[in-house]
Amino acid sequence: MRLIFSLIFLFLSTLALHAEEVGTPLKADQMRENLKEINRFLEDSNNIWMKKYANFRAYRNIVAEIESVKERLSLFQKRSKTLANQNEVATLERRLETLEKQRELMQEYKDNPFKELIQPLERGEVASVTNPILIIQAFSHIRQSKQELETLERNFESLKKVVESLKTKEALLYELVVLEGIEEEVMEYKETQNALGELESTQNIFSTTLGLYRKKVEEQTQRLTEQIKAQAVKAVYIGVAVLLLFVLALLMKMGIKKYIHDNERIYTANKIINFANLTLIIFILLFAYLENVTYLVTVLGFASAGLAIAMKDLFMSVLGWIVIVIGGAVHVGDRIRVTKDGSTYIGDVLDISILRITMHEGITLTTYMENRRAGRIIFIPNNYIFTTMFANYTHSGMKTVWDGIDFTITFESNHRKMVQIALDITKKYAKGYTEITRKQLNRLRDRYSLRNTNVEPRAFTMLEPNGIRISIWYQTNAYAALTLRSTISGEIVDALLAEPDIEIAYPTTTVRAPKEPLPSSDGAIPPVHL
Repeated sequence: MRLIFSLIFLFLSTLALHAEEVGTPLKADQMRENLKEINRFLEDSNNIWMKKYANFRAYRNIVAEIESVKERLSLFQKRSKTLANQNEVATLERRLETLEKQRELMQEYKDNPFKELIQPLERGEVASVTNPILIIQAFSHIRQSKQELETLERNFESLKKVVESLKTKEALLYELVVLEGIEEEVMEYKETQNALGELESTQNIFSTTLGLYRKKVEEQTQRLTEQIKAQAVKAVYIGVAVLLLFVLALLMKMGIKKYIHDNERIYTANKIINFANLTLIIFILLFAYLENVTYLVTVLGFASAGLAIAMKDLFMSVLGWIVIVIGGAVHVGDRIRVTKDGSTYIGDVLDISILRITMHEGITLTTYMENRRAGRIIFIPNNYIFTTMFANYTHSGMKTVWDGIDFTITFESNHRKMVQIALDITKKYAKGYTEITRKQLNRLRDRYSLRNTNVEPRAFTMLEPNGIRISIWYQTNAYAALTLRSTISGEIVDALLAEPDIEIAYPTTTVRAPKEPLPSSDGAIPPVHL
């Protein structure tokens, strides 16, 4: 019975051994197919981890080859200097030079070839959100940090896949080496072990780095989000305060328009309201967003002396604006005359800001005789009120100015008659402005000491080398003096030409022939001495 059982066991063992020998090639072929699939994944052009590792391995191979070449070169240099040895030394030196250059090019793979894949970018610590402008910076930092974290997480996932593939490859190669022991597969198995060791070590470091960075991003995001919410609420309160100031300023302007009917006073009041409103808004913003107001006061105290010198014109312009607004020397709508560096500008004031007066140049006698240009916008710094001659043609409600027309008649003309004709024409056209001026001057008596208030047209007669000059003066509109001047001039010329005993004088030269000498008693003509 025992013999029968022994024979059966021997038969089954032989059958199992034969089956294992038959199945071994099939198993090895399947493992090699699996290895091909794994190698396709590992050698893919998009597999950055294996690319980095390949460069790292190439750098180490270059370093090892450099050491080998140096040893060989040292041996050949110690030998006798035959032609063959010298050729071999030259070849090794060229090879060593090439390898040194290759090592310099691949220097970044010396220690940590995966540094740029496992470490986040150094962005620095984001500042606390203390004003609305920094909210945009905070949102940008949060977005960039999250994008960086997503990139690192994708890199970590791809590294895990590479490590799992290398582990599978290592297991397959181990089985093939045990089954067949092919030398190429043994070398591939060792190289896979080396790669797996490097990448597993990198995975462990990467896992720690990623965890720390994830916590840092979460903490920064939470902190910045809370600060953004606080600044948003603060901005809402400040916005409401600024809105209330605007509404209050608008109501005050409406009240001014309702109870004040002088346009100039309305404009000045509006300017003051705007300035006060802007000042309050600036103070609100300063105290809301300036962390240390005492520090600002200290800095301004130290900088005030330097600012007073460096920005003298600016401060003088602000002071000039205060003088203009309070003193009332110039108002919007006034016609003024400014002289600077030999140039004269006459025009209407469009605006008076904190730093300058804006004037629209008009067509006047000055533009006709000097500038030959008009319609320009002239900007006059307010500090000119202290250093430059200002002439206001329409100060304190005055709308008229004196204007004069000069013309010359000959000595033989009836100058008294011409003076009367000119006065009659001037009174005819300037009558309305004469009455307006008289009323305006009567109102100015309360503010100024006015002695001579005669506003009737005047005529002056002056002797000139080439005739009698008649100067006619009259009241005219300060904004349209040239127009009335042209009208009166035309009428005077027409009247002058109609009078036979009046002639216009102009530079002339009279040539008189010398008198003929009388004959002497003996009939001889005396000599003429030249």
